Amino acid sequence: MTNISHDSETPAHRQQVITAVAFIHHTFDGVAKVFLPKRADTKKFLPGIYELPGGHIDFDENIVEGLKREVYEEFGVRVKIGDPFVAFDYTNHVKGSHSIEVIYFATFIDSLDAIKLHPEDHSTYEWVSKDELHKVISDQKGEDDIEIQAIRKAFTLLEGGPLDFAK
Repeated sequence: MTNISHDSETPAHRQQVITAVAFIHHTFDGVAKVFLPKRADTKKFLPGIYELPGGHIDFDENIVEGLKREVYEEFGVRVKIGDPFVAFDYTNHVKGSHSIEVIYFATFIDSLDAIKLHPEDHSTYEWVSKDELHKVISDQKGEDDIEIQAIRKAFTLLEGGPLDFAK
């Protein structure tokens, strides 16, 4: 059997892809912030944008275990996964695939000092509060982007706010 990489650029024409990402949060001096790595500028799909960490779930892989694996592979740290709170779909025009993405609450188990970046994947990262989200808004990922909306929803849920079932 051939081992195929499932990164954002591996062709998957007309395939359904399951992805899981983590809203990894931490409180700094009483302020909740989310961990947002910035994709490397060399990436073909969404280069240079800030995103929630995670990735593709392998065939026959448990989605939570796959998310833990993805975060560990990309950043060298372990995470504790909480409940999912948003699911949505999108088309990856580089891969030619249709993705269903599930976002989970999560926290790092390992020290924040242990986070390692792989330059081919991510160039930097930020810890961003709800009031600082404007820092990661770009032409490719604006205010109306579904992941930005999901991040806002996660902050509202962390603050004990109501769920919005209208969408």
